[in-house]
Amino acid sequence: MERIQSKWIATLASIWIQCSSGSLYTFSIFSSALKSSQGYDQSTLDTVSVVKDVGANAGVLSGFLYSAVAVPHRSRRSSSCFLRGPWVVIAVGAIQCFAGYFFLWLSVAGVIPRQPVPLMCLFMFLTAHAQTFFNTANVVTAVHNFPDFSGTVVGIMKGFLGLSGAILIQLYQAILKGNPASYLLMLMLVTTVNPLLLMCLVRIYNTKEGDEKKHLNGLSLVALVVAGYLMALIILENILTLQFPARLFTLVLLLLLLATPLAVTIKAQQSNFDGTSQTFLIEKNQLIDDPKQLDAEKIGKGQDPAGYHLVHSDAEQERNTDDNRVLLQGENLNLLQAMGTCNFWCLFLAMACGMGSGLATVNNIGQIGGAFGYKSFETSTLVSLWSIWNFLGRFGTGYVSDYFLHTRGWARPVFMVITLATMSIGHFVIASGMPGALYAGSVLVGVSYGSQWSLMPTITSEIFGVQHLGTIFNTIAMASPVGSYIFSVRVVGYIYDKEASADGNKCTGTHCFMVSFLIMASATLLGCFVALILFLRTKSFYNQVVLRRLQHLGRV
Repeated sequence: MERIQSKWIATLASIWIQCSSGSLYTFSIFSSALKSSQGYDQSTLDTVSVVKDVGANAGVLSGFLYSAVAVPHRSRRSSSCFLRGPWVVIAVGAIQCFAGYFFLWLSVAGVIPRQPVPLMCLFMFLTAHAQTFFNTANVVTAVHNFPDFSGTVVGIMKGFLGLSGAILIQLYQAILKGNPASYLLMLMLVTTVNPLLLMCLVRIYNTKEGDEKKHLNGLSLVALVVAGYLMALIILENILTLQFPARLFTLVLLLLLLATPLAVTIKAQQSNFDGTSQTFLIEKNQLIDDPKQLDAEKIGKGQDPAGYHLVHSDAEQERNTDDNRVLLQGENLNLLQAMGTCNFWCLFLAMACGMGSGLATVNNIGQIGGAFGYKSFETSTLVSLWSIWNFLGRFGTGYVSDYFLHTRGWARPVFMVITLATMSIGHFVIASGMPGALYAGSVLVGVSYGSQWSLMPTITSEIFGVQHLGTIFNTIAMASPVGSYIFSVRVVGYIYDKEASADGNKCTGTHCFMVSFLIMASATLLGCFVALILFLRTKSFYNQVVLRRLQHLGRV
């Protein structure tokens, strides 16, 4: 029994759950069937799509539930209630997913009469909202289990979530190609049964087991191999028409690749049972467990929350008051306390600019390609490859930011500055309308967009603590649909309609989107400056608290 109770088994289970949690990324597969079966016009379908985006980012409820049933508290250590643990959050998500997809399938398959649009929006909201429960349970649990490599493990979790859309599409094309109604039935089963089978394995373990970095690197390598395989497969499918046996073979190979994290887990388990496991004293990280244990007297003596003396220069002694205030940021803040800080709103505004403009780009990339004169084959390839660029951003930035934080002491928000600046360049490239600009620009925007989903939860955990991480980072994530609405509807949609008014409802040429992308480039640049402010505000905090904590964890 002990062999299936470790942080590595929990991580493996979370990865496999994440592989089926991104079903919303495949909305385009069944959207046409939904539109035709319900008799929707494009405006009504867009309304359903907006509800989907809102549901996928309104994860505050999942955060509150996780804090209530999963986060360990000192006062609850003696209690052993069955209805506690991350599995409760996953179970609630699975129930929502089943209900949403079940009624969507009944409607599209014609089993029940056409339902009112608000009711169909409710079904879509349930399926989307379920993703926040899976994501919260897996990401926050991973941060608890690997506090000293939070960037890497968040990148792994977010990366597999980003790949899940491409994985589910491969499953559809191999088995149900051309039958979107049955695809909804498949989603109902896969996205419900998979989490239910694995949810009891997802737990928080306060242990440090062997060379964690080495084994996390192994999982990272698997993620890269899966992403490379999917990219090659997507390009191949857009060039050749694969017959059923070939599609089935590629699916089996994909499933075998997805099973390889099990080998990494077994190796990590062997290291653990060889005697390399040691108790991870939770008291050594008071930023995570009990914020009230932070002793103001220790701070006044130049001591960090982990109990290590800080060596100040003469100039630093003159800034003792400011430093004390900085160290107090190490407390675990709840949502209302976090919202009362400038750092929270810096993160929110930066994410609204970055995530909002990135989501607006991917939502309109097909229409952009048509206006720029790209062939349908080229446009579909761009849409398919977006998930790969998204993965590279999610995974790569988490890994790289961890590396530079550990080896160079770079505060993590500096990578938010870099990626938002890169995204701004990507928007400028697309706005130029030059040959190949959409290809190059989509790579820059896609990688940078994915980066925000890795950086934001990690930075949130480091600045505000992990006790209420699920609630706080899901609240900040709501900046994504807010920004998407502003850029997609009020900027891109408005300007496109204005440009197309002279030629009917269709616009052709670089002028259709040039102004829109110049505006988004400027907005993303604004987000970059806001992230720079966050970096300057937290630089001392990272040097004095986060970096010393990580160095201490590495010695334990």
